Amino acid sequence: MQHNYGFFEEDQLGSLGDAALWGRILKLVRPQLRNIILAIILSLAVIAANLTLPWLVRLAIDKYIMAAHLSAGARLLGLENIALVFIVMVIGGFAANFFQVTVLEYSGQYIMHGLRQRLLAHLLSLDVTFFNNNPVGKLVTRLTNDIQNLHEMFTSVITTVFNDILQLSAILIILFYMNRHLALLMCALLPLIIIHSLSFSRMARKAFRKIRTQLAIINSFMQESLTGISLIQHFLREADTEKQFRRQNRIFQRQTMYQIKIFGIFLPIIEVISTLAIALIIWIGGREVMKGTTTIGELAAFLSYMRLFFKPIREVAQKYSIVQSAMASAERIFELLDRQSAISTAGNLRLPNLRGGIRFAGVSLAYRQGESIISDFNLNIVPGEQLAIVGPTGAGKTSIVNLLERLYEPRAGEIFIDDHPLADFDLAWLRGCIGLVMQDVLLMSATLRDNLIFGSSADENRLRAVVRDSQLEMVVRDLPQGLDTMVGEGGWQLSQGQKQLLALGRVMLRDPRILILDEATANIDSITEALLEKAVAHTIRNRTSIVIAHRLSTIRNAQRIVVLSRGRIREEGSYDELLERGGLFARLIELQQARKEVELSDPV
Repeated sequence: MQHNYGFFEEDQLGSLGDAALWGRILKLVRPQLRNIILAIILSLAVIAANLTLPWLVRLAIDKYIMAAHLSAGARLLGLENIALVFIVMVIGGFAANFFQVTVLEYSGQYIMHGLRQRLLAHLLSLDVTFFNNNPVGKLVTRLTNDIQNLHEMFTSVITTVFNDILQLSAILIILFYMNRHLALLMCALLPLIIIHSLSFSRMARKAFRKIRTQLAIINSFMQESLTGISLIQHFLREADTEKQFRRQNRIFQRQTMYQIKIFGIFLPIIEVISTLAIALIIWIGGREVMKGTTTIGELAAFLSYMRLFFKPIREVAQKYSIVQSAMASAERIFELLDRQSAISTAGNLRLPNLRGGIRFAGVSLAYRQGESIISDFNLNIVPGEQLAIVGPTGAGKTSIVNLLERLYEPRAGEIFIDDHPLADFDLAWLRGCIGLVMQDVLLMSATLRDNLIFGSSADENRLRAVVRDSQLEMVVRDLPQGLDTMVGEGGWQLSQGQKQLLALGRVMLRDPRILILDEATANIDSITEALLEKAVAHTIRNRTSIVIAHRLSTIRNAQRIVVLSRGRIREEGSYDELLERGGLFARLIELQQARKEVELSDPV
């Protein structure tokens, strides 16, 4: 059993040196620039508070604790004042940090909310071909994981990196001011720390990418398995599915353990270097204290500043990985936003009185290069006509509907409605004038009322009339809360026939001028079919209607039947006329009748 995992979104990493990409990211930040500046100012307050504390410890030790020439009362008073200042600095630093985090989170959420809305709106405007070529999991990842990566960079890295650089610079200045010899000794270890950090960043980035890719594979596998659970159980593939998942899960475990090992090596080495530096400072600094060239307070403050110095270095590799991941996510998001729909939306024509005449003139369609679905197709449908389109599987029946709805653009030829080219119409208005009932009905996880209304602005009286005309009254009567019963996923499960009646009710609420029934009577029982035919008869009255039929017995009353084969019209006429000719339509009728007889004679 081979699974299609769909995509590997971590195959490429964004480049930190991509100036154009950084420019587009900064455009996202621009509306929140004032808050970003406020966060930077607050970060300065946090840094000032943090760097003041070791200095206060130095003053407390040198000026009061070790000042034997002062009286005990003066020393205690001085320590009390320093302790008060110390507490004020701690509280001030805490408050500044709290407001900085709040401002950054607010700005990050605002930016990501706008970007997520923009991305979804853009996705909804793209053509169906794009969605055929891109797995759903990949697009969901853009809206979730990739945007979350950017949010993490905005809130956890940009200002923090600024803080860290400023803090490291300030600490170095303070250390050189306090004791040049000890500061130079500490700086001698910096090249070793930088080389180690860069090596870690490269290894951690590769490990992180493999983990993300494998996680995407596992998610796709689980989605595919749970979606096809009935098929798996029917063919007894539970053990095989579990075996394949175990293999993918072990790969994910190994890659996660590899990342843990990398972190397990890097962080202790940084700690070792930090501890070695502290030990050297204690040894050399202690000798200077004994010689009288350095005070105990200076040594204590020096050690405190060193601990503050090594803290951001421990985090720099992790932040580097966050930035790399965010850059890759930004590249993918902007690539998607730059994707243009193959369906032009430049048309703005809206006819006040649409009659519903349709004409296909030399239309050809190919979903893939060199594979024609429809070739030189010509068809004229007069306003109000009831037309049926039949043919074997793959004849191009549904493709005609897709072209009429402008889900795809023809490779050649043109389509007209009321003698106006299809591309001249306002796309949203055009689709609002065409009612489509398909074999597969989408149900939202909502009430039956919401599923019927589906964006239309019908009042209660109009809704009740549609329920009656679409033969949904019995369905509503049998539901526990009537129209207010939850249906769809997690709610009341409707049968296939009930879903078809609901879909027809949706279309009737919109009151379209052109009605299309695409295999709407397939896979339903005879009782529901009778109800559906009654509802359809009421719906198609005074409308141009196109019925794509699988069960040929349902189109007996059609005014005209068009028989397709390999994207071309082979026969055309009424039901009885086509049957008398003994052509393709008659053979299709014979095949369906023979299949029905076999099913009736089957004892099972």
